[in-house]
Amino acid sequence: MLDENSGFFESALFQSLGQKVMVKSSRFVSGGCINNTLKLETDQGPFFLKWNDNADDDMFDKEAQGLELLANQNLMNLPAVLGRGKADGRNFLLLSFIQKSPPAPHFWQVFGSSLANLHKVSSPRFGLSHNNYIGRLPQNNEEKDSWIDFFIERRLEVQLGLAIYNGLVDKDFAKRFRLIYAQLPGILPEEPPALLHGDLWSGNFMVGDGGLPFIYDPAVYFGHREIELAFTRLFGGFDRAFYQSYHDTCPLEPGFEQRVDIYNLYPLLVHVNLFGSSYLSGINQTLRRFL
Repeated sequence: MLDENSGFFESALFQSLGQKVMVKSSRFVSGGCINNTLKLETDQGPFFLKWNDNADDDMFDKEAQGLELLANQNLMNLPAVLGRGKADGRNFLLLSFIQKSPPAPHFWQVFGSSLANLHKVSSPRFGLSHNNYIGRLPQNNEEKDSWIDFFIERRLEVQLGLAIYNGLVDKDFAKRFRLIYAQLPGILPEEPPALLHGDLWSGNFMVGDGGLPFIYDPAVYFGHREIELAFTRLFGGFDRAFYQSYHDTCPLEPGFEQRVDIYNLYPLLVHVNLFGSSYLSGINQTLRRFL
């Protein structure tokens, strides 16, 4: 691994740090199924490098912008962005390496309250000043005044249209899916835009230095905070202490439990487009429930 890619590693490090860094060893680490991710041991300490031979040229730029936007709030722990660019024809992102640690006694309480405080950061409109990505799929963040309009037009319709284009769903499914739109004003409460990580599930946080929560791989935008909490529930959910701490810091409107499946129509459609039609079963369950 090191012999084959040492030139690429050293070029990425030089571009990012402005000095020659000797790579001692490298090993793959967990980082999702879209990018190559590894730990570089160097004479300057460890680094986390991710690259992709086929990604859009701006994908890592958008990820870095998201990390920096979240880090600038000084409310949650994130890896530091050290550099991004292209070396040997490969797009890369260099981050500080987070060492896994045992969780502190109040890990989940800290995580819940920190996320609640992040969600207190607001903006005049839903969306963001630029588009970005969720996984490898483009995410349209063109701003809207209404959360329901944003949720339909920038989230659900975009992914539904992509699924139709790729032959993953048919027009009858799409027609039935769109029946849910008329019900949303009576289901979703109104709240101001909240700064969201945007892709927060168990694979995008870890226990880092001091036993504290660190988040990464964001798909940042200003949205309804409930969609973030719903996303954390999609693949098993977090510890109960997380949700209690969040609610103690920034209480949710009554009836959130009944809205979770509506919000998760978006990440489920994303998974349909990334990984195939097996994720349609969860969508169909929600449609049967609400239609």
